[in-house]
Amino acid sequence: MAKIIVAPHAGFCFGVKRAISIAEKVSRENKGKRIWTIGPLIHNPQEVERLRKEGVEVLETEENLSAGDTVIIRSHGIPPDKEIEYVKKGLKVVDATCPYVKAVHQAVEKLVEEGYFVVLLGEKNHPEVIGTLGYLKKAGGEGIVVETKEDLEKVKHLEKIGIVAQTTQNEQFFKEVVGELALWAKELKVINTICNATSERQEDVYELAPKVDVMIIVGGKNSGNTRRLYEISRSLNPRSYHVETAQELEEAWFSGVEKVGITAGASTPDWIIEEVVKRIEEILR
Repeated sequence: MAKIIVAPHAGFCFGVKRAISIAEKVSRENKGKRIWTIGPLIHNPQEVERLRKEGVEVLETEENLSAGDTVIIRSHGIPPDKEIEYVKKGLKVVDATCPYVKAVHQAVEKLVEEGYFVVLLGEKNHPEVIGTLGYLKKAGGEGIVVETKEDLEKVKHLEKIGIVAQTTQNEQFFKEVVGELALWAKELKVINTICNATSERQEDVYELAPKVDVMIIVGGKNSGNTRRLYEISRSLNPRSYHVETAQELEEAWFSGVEKVGITAGASTPDWIIEEVVKRIEEILR
């Protein structure tokens, strides 16, 4: 039978575990009351659905909010002016922002205080980036989001640049951008805000993907860190597949294979990883 190797750091990171633990506690203590998360608590539809059954709903529109409701700030954080607005509306605000994301907010404020133009490496529409931009605005600073190298054209003329990153940013892209800006800027300050969980999961893929016949990456299709694991894996092993659940696995992928590698994004619960492993075992029998 083929060998299945699960990466050492697959699945939930500290920040996600913490956010879910907070949501479950709020649910237990507020039975029968309305509890909302500002957007999905984490980027995993199956886990968000499990929490919904516990009474934690995803806020689709702010018109649904009423004074006395509880709102949970998700792991990605929100702009600070939004949090103030919720408090003024009479809502009970519970902050489940990941501490590593909080560190990005603090890094941005520090760079602004020191007079740097801020370059934030990340996805322009990602909730973590939107929240961080809110802290940039609050600090009265200037900056841009860099998603691709083309975006760097906007900062070529600047002399004093500070760099931070979305916590789930691709490490290789981070290195390339830092290297390029180091050649242009007279003064460059780099604060590496990529969290350890992201680094560990990406390093696992670099290690595992070239050694297996098939690589399976498990996690929400809306999860940035999972998509990056898939992109890295694809660059190393063309037989890489991104699935959300065991139901998406196709038997043809495993024809004639001897080694299967599995990893999962930081917002993927253990129970989904276990279902994927079990299904692959069934296919390989």
